[in-house]
Amino acid sequence: MKKSILYFICFVFASPAFSQENNKNNTNFELGSGLTFNFNDKYEFKLGGMIQPHVAFDQLDDNEQDYYFNAKRTYFNLSGKAIKEKMSFLLQTDFSLSNPLLDAWICYQPVKQLKITVGQKQSIGNNREMMIMEDKLQFTDRGILSNTYSLSGREFGLFLEASFGGNKFMVQPKIAVTSGDGRNSFGSDSRDVDLGGLKYSGRIDVYPFGRFSKGNDDLIADLVHEEKPKLVLGGAVSYNDGASQSVGEGHGDFYIYDGLGGVQLPDYRQMYYDLLFKYKGISFLGEYVFATATELQGSFTDELATIPLIPTEISEYLALGRAYNLQLGYVTKSGFGVDLRMENSNPEFESNPNTVVTKTDAYGVSICQYFKGNDLKLQASFLQTQLSNNTKLLYGGLTFQLVF
Repeated sequence: MKKSILYFICFVFASPAFSQENNKNNTNFELGSGLTFNFNDKYEFKLGGMIQPHVAFDQLDDNEQDYYFNAKRTYFNLSGKAIKEKMSFLLQTDFSLSNPLLDAWICYQPVKQLKITVGQKQSIGNNREMMIMEDKLQFTDRGILSNTYSLSGREFGLFLEASFGGNKFMVQPKIAVTSGDGRNSFGSDSRDVDLGGLKYSGRIDVYPFGRFSKGNDDLIADLVHEEKPKLVLGGAVSYNDGASQSVGEGHGDFYIYDGLGGVQLPDYRQMYYDLLFKYKGISFLGEYVFATATELQGSFTDELATIPLIPTEISEYLALGRAYNLQLGYVTKSGFGVDLRMENSNPEFESNPNTVVTKTDAYGVSICQYFKGNDLKLQASFLQTQLSNNTKLLYGGLTFQLVF
């Protein structure tokens, strides 16, 4: 019995695709596309997922190395669309996390140029790397900029995305109104409610040479090998009305009070600039972020309103400062890729040693073999990070990825 199951699994993953047709209904499986059910060309339903077995080590200065072996990500997703009704949905979980729900949204597309989405999804108010799905990253993990100013990058709310133009020039404006407390923001029960107000985000992406080729616009690497230079210039801004977590993706991590002892949370602002260039296998990603806080007047750190908040102390609660990320990569037509990364992060108040953001410089290299695009690949990354106290952290990771 065990051998029969093993033979069946090997047959499924060794075959590029299999299908069974019955009139207009059909079923199809392919790596990266999942198991697809199509009903009369009107309704489509998909089952899919991703697994990333991962081994890594890190070493702090001359200390002994620490080794790790785990399933870095274990995704399972359900998606579908109703063509006539112009509706689609996605439900995605990561069972490597204690709170596994990542994405849960419903989208209505009344016209080709407009999408209206309600639910939990990747925020449009973050940097470009945070808007890329985890299976399409150039390194085994996101960079310092992303990890410092974001957590999962997911938020719950209303998202509107428009697109104007075509193959020669295109503009994509996007706006979002979210809870301001990140994913799963409503807590474990009715008593664990959101804190503060809403978060308002906007982004605009400009494609001066037209959009990327099909299948090449939702990842950083140029796997398609664009025949003509393609570029996207983007900018995003967000305003979180009352944040109680360092990057506004949670709530209740800290409280700040007014003169009467009532909760008075600071407002948190982020501004991003980014660009992504692709041409004949070459890719270049550049990102910059600047984060600040406001509404600090008359704030106290204790409920009795006896200890006033010193302006520089807010950097001990919120991730304030600036950072940049530069990535240069090349992928051969046979699927071998090399990427280089250089990053820098600086706090807003360098004189405060207890800030959330620390002064950091990092350099990294990633080597990847794409066996079937991002759906089946082997990836190795090596990073060296230098902290403000001249401490050096060396990291190396090897990840095998299968998207089904």
